[in-house]
Amino acid sequence: MQPGEREGLKSTGSDLDRKYWIALALYGCLATLAWFTLGEDRVLVGNKLVELRLLPLIIIGGMALRTVLARHAEKIRRGRKGSGSSGS
Repeated sequence: MQPGEREGLKSTGSDLDRKYWIALALYGCLATLAWFTLGEDRVLVGNKLVELRLLPLIIIGGMALRTVLARHAEKIRRGRKGSGSSGS
């Protein structure tokens, strides 16, 4: 395998943007399904009653936040690579 053949495995900026929006849409679908699937039962968490529906939404929200932060970090990394090489 030639070194140039592996370059096709890396995602471009527009490809990552497309995957980002698809991931956020899927998180939204998953949160909607969790909301309508789970009942309105309450569970005891730290001496406080919490709706069972909220627990998966908090977890899904955390994953969505992580996805957003990863996208911003990737944009910053790509920006530094472009600006660092033009300064010389």
